[in-house]
Amino acid sequence: MPSVKSAFESVEERKSSQVAALDIGSNSFHLVVARIVADSVQILHRLKPKVRLADGLDKDGSLSPEAMQRGLDALKVVSESLQGFEPEYVRVVATHALRKATNAKEFIKAAKKVFPFPIEIISGVEEARLIYQGVAHTNHVEGNRLVIDIGGGSTEFIIGEGFETHILRSVQMGCVSFTNKFFKQGELKRKAFEKAVTAAQQALELIDKKYKNIGWQACIGTSGTIKVIIELASHLDGNNRENKVSLSDLYTLMELCCAAGNSEHLALDGLSEDRKPVFAAGLAILIGIFKSLKITEMELSSAALREGVLYEMEDNLQHLDIRERSAESLAIRYDVDVAHAKRVLTTTMGLYQQVKKSWGIENSELKNLLGWSCLLHEVGLQINTRGIQRHSCYILQNIDLPGFSQEQQNLLAVLARFHRKKIKLSEIPEFTNFQQADVYKLVTLLRLGVLLNIKRQDDILPDILLKANNSQLYIQFPENWLSKKPIFSADIESESKYIQEIELTLEYE
Repeated sequence: MPSVKSAFESVEERKSSQVAALDIGSNSFHLVVARIVADSVQILHRLKPKVRLADGLDKDGSLSPEAMQRGLDALKVVSESLQGFEPEYVRVVATHALRKATNAKEFIKAAKKVFPFPIEIISGVEEARLIYQGVAHTNHVEGNRLVIDIGGGSTEFIIGEGFETHILRSVQMGCVSFTNKFFKQGELKRKAFEKAVTAAQQALELIDKKYKNIGWQACIGTSGTIKVIIELASHLDGNNRENKVSLSDLYTLMELCCAAGNSEHLALDGLSEDRKPVFAAGLAILIGIFKSLKITEMELSSAALREGVLYEMEDNLQHLDIRERSAESLAIRYDVDVAHAKRVLTTTMGLYQQVKKSWGIENSELKNLLGWSCLLHEVGLQINTRGIQRHSCYILQNIDLPGFSQEQQNLLAVLARFHRKKIKLSEIPEFTNFQQADVYKLVTLLRLGVLLNIKRQDDILPDILLKANNSQLYIQFPENWLSKKPIFSADIESESKYIQEIELTLEYE
């Protein structure tokens, strides 16, 4: 009789890795742990604590202490599921509530004490892109598809085909914010529904025509709100198709809500207690969406933001480098001098390689962001040569840059802002995921890369030796090279004075 102990001994196990993605949403936090094997994602574990972070946003955009505590308590629970994970295998993205919170940095600082992984606040457009990637990897549709995700504070709209997106928008409406505005104390009145539906349609006035002009062959809904609505619609009658919902189904659910009179009295099979308070708001938003975009039918996708994050974490599963595409789009739009940008990149990366260990910045994320700053530091040149640093900073801070979190985008803006001339410490913000000393070091390296290419010519730089410790830099040029370049020597001398502002000394010969 075969022994259980010897079973599977001849089975060759394929290489796999475990990754995790956490979505810090306005309504709930959603953790997904998965195994990536044979170019596919296998979900191993899910956790979805209700937090209602957006409930704690006051009229000035500040998160209440109670909401912060709910979020911190949820992170403590999540951290237990992530024990043993290395940081590079976990990605945490925060959406609308922390995007809007004026004291988001305070929350993230407190989170560091109970949660060992960095939290990225992503833009609405980046959220939309990741949502689409999650759907695209798990749902096959021929032609264009419209993907809609109703969250607690915002709703994302994407039209794409295959893995490519055509248009992405994030609209400021969600089931938590609409609950607070139209369905206070859980009252479910017809007039409140009408006002909420109208408000949703008003929010879509700037995008509905453009979306309808592009068109789609399939409409797909994601998120817990849409999932619950579609599941409830499937119980309305025997003729309703599974995993799909129509406008008439939505109106039927609205009538049932009005008949209940209050969210506490909703007795719909499959509606959980924690979903009841925000159900009517999500339903009203979806009715408004159906009406504005002339949607006849929507089907459900179980995959969304978390799955999009997971797929992008595995290099083998990435279908494009979205950051490269974003940078190229920006370079074209603002007529960047590509040859010069590459020149600065080559020089700066050469300097980085020489000091990365001694300066403690041997980190792929820091290296990548320094590289992107080399390529994009002159986007403001198209506006005006004078004040180029300020113009570049403003563009990089405010433009949509898919593939970058808000903090990564802010770092790019800071590097561009101080790539030459005076450094103003008062204009360098405090970062949550980057050490301030590291930011100063990146600023210094970019400044040197720009300065060394001030002539904007190829093949004029000799081999340069750069050494560094915590607060000192030493540049060595070939013997007598500087003495033959008096203007260049004067520029280096000026730079040695500029960087004293960030408590660095520069010596050269």
